[in-house]
Amino acid sequence: MATGGGRAFAWQVFPPMPTCRVYGTVAYQDGQLLVLGGCGRAGLPLDTAEKLDMASHTWLALAPLPTARAGAAAVVLGKQVLVVGGVDEGQSPVAAVEAFLADEGRWERRATLPQAAMGVATVERDGMVYALGGMGPDTAPQAQVRVYEPRRDCWLSLPSMPTPCYGASTFLHGNKIYVLGGTLPSTPILLAGGRQGKLPVTAFEAFDLEARTWTRHPSLPSRRAFAGCAMAEGSVFSLGGLQQPGPHNFYSRPHFVNTVEMFDLEHGSWTKLPRSLRMRDKRADFVVGSLGGHIVAIGGLGNQPCPLGSVEGFSLARRRWEALPTMPTARCSCSSLQAGPRLFVIGGVAQGPSQAVEALCLRDGV
Repeated sequence: MATGGGRAFAWQVFPPMPTCRVYGTVAYQDGQLLVLGGCGRAGLPLDTAEKLDMASHTWLALAPLPTARAGAAAVVLGKQVLVVGGVDEGQSPVAAVEAFLADEGRWERRATLPQAAMGVATVERDGMVYALGGMGPDTAPQAQVRVYEPRRDCWLSLPSMPTPCYGASTFLHGNKIYVLGGTLPSTPILLAGGRQGKLPVTAFEAFDLEARTWTRHPSLPSRRAFAGCAMAEGSVFSLGGLQQPGPHNFYSRPHFVNTVEMFDLEHGSWTKLPRSLRMRDKRADFVVGSLGGHIVAIGGLGNQPCPLGSVEGFSLARRRWEALPTMPTARCSCSSLQAGPRLFVIGGVAQGPSQAVEALCLRDGV
């Protein structure tokens, strides 16, 4: 499938990771893809750290993380990679913050989070790291917002989010951080058994970095867990997910949907696209990104008994969904990272934790 610019979508397959994992933390730094922690076959957090050299396509083992963890956030700060929060081997959220010093190949501990948290959303702006929300040891969602100052190695508090949540999607646009969705826990986390007990949050809020104030925007029209979110061309897209039954519908069960909802940042309103513009496949727990003028949806779970391998893209110019090349390895629960013309899909679950590393990329059309 060619884009409007004469470039085509294709998959690039990289050597598999030495360690299979799900919920791994990923970062891209100076032509190196770093994969940190995550859960292995035993379902417990790992301290394993590995990097893929993009020039030679070889994997190298790095010094292990000081704190084994899964589901942590990562931010690249020059020659350092800061790893924040996550879940430890006891399935408890952690406060530990650690920095990998790329030039020295070693880890250093940094100032801990004021409160232990998993599912923290992080955003980097002008060398400062903003950490939003999370879930603490009591399984309660957090509304705290903190900013990390690397020069002083300290966390400072900022005005709290109007809606507590963890695992939210965040987007930096201009001088604002947009926070969409996230979840509330309904039961204690069971990491080895999967991401369970999630109640989706529909809040959509923005933090002004200059005024340091929050603005509430209209909430998502529908309540969906494991949806995918992306921002492109002044709009925020919320795709698919697991639709939750209404508060008075006691007999309905959650079900996969292909819903597409779009928020126009200029006009400040949501639009639920008609059936003709919904995704081709109903899916949840999938990778989503913006690539080549398309909002792309990759893999995930659907009504089939195994993970999906299908890929589709919504053309922003043609306003329609188009089939894209199928994943080489069908998976769900993948880590993902966008670096230039590549959208990396890393690890996840196939028949078990996966070693696969593949990237949907743009190449000159043939």
